[in-house]
Amino acid sequence: MAANVYASATDGGSGGDSAQTRSGTGVRTAGATIDCPDVGSKLTSVPEQARGEVDKELALLDEQIAKAYQRLSESAQQVQQDPGFADNAVVNPLKEKRAATLERIAIAIDRVGDRPEGLEALAACTVEDGNEAPAPGEGQDGGDGQPAEEQGQAGQEQGNGQGQGANGGQAGNGPVAADFADIKSVQPNANDKGGASGGSFATSCGVNENGLFNSDNIIAAPGVTNGAHHFHDYVGNQSNNAFASDQDLAKAETSCDDKGDKSSYYWPVVRLQNGAQEQDAQKPGGGIEGNAGEIVTPKQVTLTFVGNPREKVTAMPRLLRIITGDAKSFVNGPANANASWSCTGFEDRQLKDKYPLCPQGSDVVRTFKFQSCWDGRNIDSANHRTHVAFTDAAGNCPSGFRPIPQLVQRIVYDIDAPSLQDGGRTTPLFAVDSFPEQLHKPVTDHGDFINIFDEDLMGEMVDCINDGRQCGAGADGGQDPAPGEEPQEEPTKTPEAPQEEPTQTPEAPQEEPTKTPETPQEQPTKTPETPQEQPTKKPDAPQNGNGGGKPADNGDDSDNGDDGKGDAAEPPADEPEPGDASTTPGGARPEVKATASADSGNAAGQGGGSKNGDDEDADGLGDSQAVGQATSAAPTPSVPSRTEPQAVGGGGLADTGAQLWPAAAGAVLVIAGFVVLRRVRRSHM
Repeated sequence: MAANVYASATDGGSGGDSAQTRSGTGVRTAGATIDCPDVGSKLTSVPEQARGEVDKELALLDEQIAKAYQRLSESAQQVQQDPGFADNAVVNPLKEKRAATLERIAIAIDRVGDRPEGLEALAACTVEDGNEAPAPGEGQDGGDGQPAEEQGQAGQEQGNGQGQGANGGQAGNGPVAADFADIKSVQPNANDKGGASGGSFATSCGVNENGLFNSDNIIAAPGVTNGAHHFHDYVGNQSNNAFASDQDLAKAETSCDDKGDKSSYYWPVVRLQNGAQEQDAQKPGGGIEGNAGEIVTPKQVTLTFVGNPREKVTAMPRLLRIITGDAKSFVNGPANANASWSCTGFEDRQLKDKYPLCPQGSDVVRTFKFQSCWDGRNIDSANHRTHVAFTDAAGNCPSGFRPIPQLVQRIVYDIDAPSLQDGGRTTPLFAVDSFPEQLHKPVTDHGDFINIFDEDLMGEMVDCINDGRQCGAGADGGQDPAPGEEPQEEPTKTPEAPQEEPTQTPEAPQEEPTKTPETPQEQPTKTPETPQEQPTKKPDAPQNGNGGGKPADNGDDSDNGDDGKGDAAEPPADEPEPGDASTTPGGARPEVKATASADSGNAAGQGGGSKNGDDEDADGLGDSQAVGQATSAAPTPSVPSRTEPQAVGGGGLADTGAQLWPAAAGAVLVIAGFVVLRRVRRSHM
């Protein structure tokens, strides 16, 4: 089989007459990828003393696969001419390298524990069709996460065959047209459960407007540069890289509004396949490994911690690490997949293995519901999965596990539906970054979290969730509006009137005070300054981010339904106010807070003690009680540049009157004084 790393999204099944794309080649071959057994998921028990060495060898296995895929991609013509070329030049050499690496892993474990059996059987890889869906696997019990067995039901008929037999995309390794589905064709399939601990805790940490990216993964590949082979967005902790120690993370600055939250929240970036050359275009993890195009800054990020439907939650241990979803699920199968894609106004419909095509006026949404059961002992595990778990369909944790606050991460993007008919030339395709051999498939989406809440704040979270309250720095402005409840337009209109009046009214009193005593003169000269300063100050706050003409997004999954398009399309009637969506309810004020906090977060880091350098110190960490619902809606740093000055410019007509009446009174006093002086002079004449 051959890999076509240069075919467009419509080459192959659609009968297009040219495979020429932006990348400039005309090679037409069938799409292919490298499929290797996932060794990391099989190593469920690794002695602590061997963890560091094993992690580095696992990262080396990933690098070997990436290089083999690149070799396969570059050898398209040779593979066409010689069917045995792929095996001889790519697959067999890869097997030899993997066998040597697996032997080193076995030796490292054998030094301090029992030698693992059967690792040598995991060395062989195959070349597979890059357009076939992953084999079905066991789901995630249908609990907190999205059940993997539902994958593909909603959108597998979409694409009309376009993209079959081609790997497509700007870098030639995806996405293809068949990776997209019209959200309006999806039946409602999302349901949320209430329960015993029904509160929520919101933390607001921005949208990575400061551009913190890297291709490391400190959880899965600590100490390994480019361990992820794709780029991540980071919010919260500002020191997350492959070499950060627990102490480094504890002392770091944070982008979160509440400086007691130094947790690290990160996920693969989303890119537009528009030919742009980003900062990482010639770097590992970026363009060199097929992650090409313009990185899209999220319009909104909401981080919410919610409770358990069956019982009260307990505190997360400090430095708990959780990975949700599977970055290799395209070849591994959907057993650990946990991707959810949708559109604002349609969030009762979730897609697992398709990117959504959103109607005009609706934004792309990706959602992660993290594991919410903890084994009570470990802050991580050898395969980074077995120390945490999802609930079952009824909300029960597995035996021996206890419920902890569940992180629900919602990321919104102002992205237009791509033009599939021309391979994204008119309106570009979009995709998440991925390992190169995963072909940017939507099912590979995943999220990562490291808990670095301070103990007091974690305690507040737990109490808040268990008491059924809504709390946290993001609770006021970060919660998503219910459909039809988008008041953003009003705040932008009201401030306009008071802004004009302050500039007109001072003119009358300013002329007369020139003849009069100094006392009344001071009032008129002071008053004009107050209204003038506020409007000119404000525009600086929301300069970050990307603008967009999309409406507010409706976060309530259950309330959207078939009419979601109408709901989403209403706000744009008054022109583009995408920033308003992030700041509901309460107009622009939460946005000001969030933009300010992102800047101040970098300057003000709380020193919070790094009590735990040791991963196994779980019991001490467990004392830090902090469970709750954390919803952090980061303001969109896009559109507010127009709306903020108005909203901040301040108040209604009553406020304006309150500012101007001293000037009017001063003018009356001046005139009265003038009259009295004239009468006194006449009486003495």
